[in-house]
Amino acid sequence: MTVERKISPTHEAPYRGLRVLDFGQGIASPYCAMLLGVYGADVIKVEPPEGDWSRFLGTTYGSHTTLSAVYNRGKRSLCLDMKHKEGIAIAQTLARDCDVLIEGFRPGVAARLGIGYEELSRENPGLIYLSVSAFGQSGPYSKRPGSDSVAQAFSGLVSINVGNDGTPHRVGTTISDVVTGVYAFQAIATTLFARATVGTGRWIDVNLCQSTSALLGHKVAEYILEGGTPRPLNVPAGSYQTADGWMMVTLVNEPQYKRLCAAIGREDLASDPRFADFARRADSVDALIPQLRDVFLAQPTDAWLARLHAADLIAERIFNPGEWLRNAHVEAIGAAVCQKTPGVGPVYSPRTPGIASFSEDDLRPAPDIGQDSYEVLLEAGFVRSAIDDLVEAGAVRQAKGGTA
Repeated sequence: MTVERKISPTHEAPYRGLRVLDFGQGIASPYCAMLLGVYGADVIKVEPPEGDWSRFLGTTYGSHTTLSAVYNRGKRSLCLDMKHKEGIAIAQTLARDCDVLIEGFRPGVAARLGIGYEELSRENPGLIYLSVSAFGQSGPYSKRPGSDSVAQAFSGLVSINVGNDGTPHRVGTTISDVVTGVYAFQAIATTLFARATVGTGRWIDVNLCQSTSALLGHKVAEYILEGGTPRPLNVPAGSYQTADGWMMVTLVNEPQYKRLCAAIGREDLASDPRFADFARRADSVDALIPQLRDVFLAQPTDAWLARLHAADLIAERIFNPGEWLRNAHVEAIGAAVCQKTPGVGPVYSPRTPGIASFSEDDLRPAPDIGQDSYEVLLEAGFVRSAIDDLVEAGAVRQAKGGTA
């Protein structure tokens, strides 16, 4: 049964007093748990002795990569060896006193370990239980392994991200993982709202492939209504190389095309019947785009942006992430946050949108493996001598330098 805790929510910390157990690894489920922590929840990251695999995917800095350091901020770490029956017993004990449990095992594994929803909800009916997987908890693909790249491919996202080389490309960041974490967070948020009235929790099934498909929105409708691959949406929108870099230009209505042609000194392209509207420009894209590319190569980005913005057109320089971080606008509105992480250094990341204040600045940095094992178990009612015995047996691990 979920233990009632005195909660004093604020706009900055609406989930203060909420207890979350995060068994997830990688990005999607840990990111969901981190978002709960951003809004005040007490998040316990439960890791195996070898640690979350995201700690080793990429360049390592101490016990972290940038993936683990960014998506595990605001958490405490408890290291349990679930191959020990004592480790499983501890997990079950903690689950009886938590509001939200997040797991990212393959379907069926959590139940086999004794921490599945059916078993835990009998003693804790208020438990909100989130399962994150590649393809979902049911269906013919449910047991398949998956990843961010697989989800991008399966959902159709890769197919519509065709480069100038004619090759379909994955998006160059973990977009499927991140959007899955966001959808999972909103599913938990709505369930918490319902639980206040209904009194019980529920089992939430969120998966990478469905979440990525949801990003495509109208593209699925287009494929059916247009009988196949749809024409480009708003030609000649796209990325253009300039004399000193790259920029993005986009259009959302016909008058903007005429203003674009005037701004670049090519009014003839506005009067050409082949380019009279979005549909005809889509049919004549191979005739129009090369001409625009030649024009934009003639001047530097700043010169073009000055002319395009003066014409009230939508355009911007294409930044890399480092340039974004150091941009004057980004600095002025505090769009990035930095946590000094032991063994890593300053970890910068974009600020979570919509937070009521700069409370995210005060999040604790991502923890080492088992950094808080003693602290978490003492709070759960274990006596120190019993924890010592569990550490000696290998069921619990405590990081060097952690508070014992």
